Amino acid sequence: MNKALKKAADSIDPALFEFAEYDEKAAENSGFSNYSYWRSTWQSFIKNKVAVFLLIVLVLLLAFTVIQPYLPNQKLPTKIYNDEETGLQLRNVLPNNEFWLGTNSIGQDLWARIWSGTRTSLFIGLVVGASEALIGIAIGALWGYARKLDRIITEVYNVLDNIPNTIILVLLTYILRPSLSTLIFAMCITSWRYMAKFVRNLIIIIRDREYNLASRCLGTPTRRIIVKNLLPYLVSVIMLRIALAIPSAIGSEVFLTYIGLGLPVETPSLGNLINEGRLLMMVPSLRYQLFFPAIVLSVITISFYVLGNVFADASDPRNHV
Repeated sequence: MNKALKKAADSIDPALFEFAEYDEKAAENSGFSNYSYWRSTWQSFIKNKVAVFLLIVLVLLLAFTVIQPYLPNQKLPTKIYNDEETGLQLRNVLPNNEFWLGTNSIGQDLWARIWSGTRTSLFIGLVVGASEALIGIAIGALWGYARKLDRIITEVYNVLDNIPNTIILVLLTYILRPSLSTLIFAMCITSWRYMAKFVRNLIIIIRDREYNLASRCLGTPTRRIIVKNLLPYLVSVIMLRIALAIPSAIGSEVFLTYIGLGLPVETPSLGNLINEGRLLMMVPSLRYQLFFPAIVLSVITISFYVLGNVFADASDPRNHV
């Protein structure tokens, strides 16, 4: 067998081969990868057709709420419309060519009020969601990583956590003048706790892994370890919490308005509209005043919930190709 291999090797013409020279630049390129985390996340996300559809619906909804007041033939949401002949208020007018979604019990255009209320509720949800993310992630990261701060923040959290959110919101709305800024301030005070505890628990799990211990031994600042080593591993779950915080804030606004502690009646919001429609629920011909704002609220809540879950899965590197 060895003789046969040797004979075959001797029969090969050496002129057919040449030695490759070492190329340092080519050696570096051999380990190149065009992998991009966010591109892979987007590619994984768009594979879910339901999420893509809801994303388009949500983007169109947000865009329309912004441009709606500037479209032609739009009525004012707070103006009371009267009959030109009798001078009486156009109360509870059914949907028609002039009032596309009808009017409410005092003659205000329901179409304009729904989109104005959607703008208000989305503004509340986005501001509260952003504050929950910023404050909650910052406090939660320090709470979980800095052992010296653990006891202090834990005691503060326990004190606040033992007070129900509803009581805090009710007290603030009683103490301060009911307004949009008061409602947002009250929600921001209470909403960060869940994000902070959530991030803290996740940070503790990965805090003492080898690469973090090595970074500390090399003198890497705490801020850099948190930003570069810890938080990137939590992108998926943090994005899910942020996506769920927005509809949760809108739901809190609806609840406070429902019990009479939300925004003033003259400020259109989904909470005010649903509360007004609830009073007419027993009148079959006027139930549309509850159905229309409830449909808009349901679309927003379901869209954010589904998008949050799908994006959390897509941003998990284990699901990347």
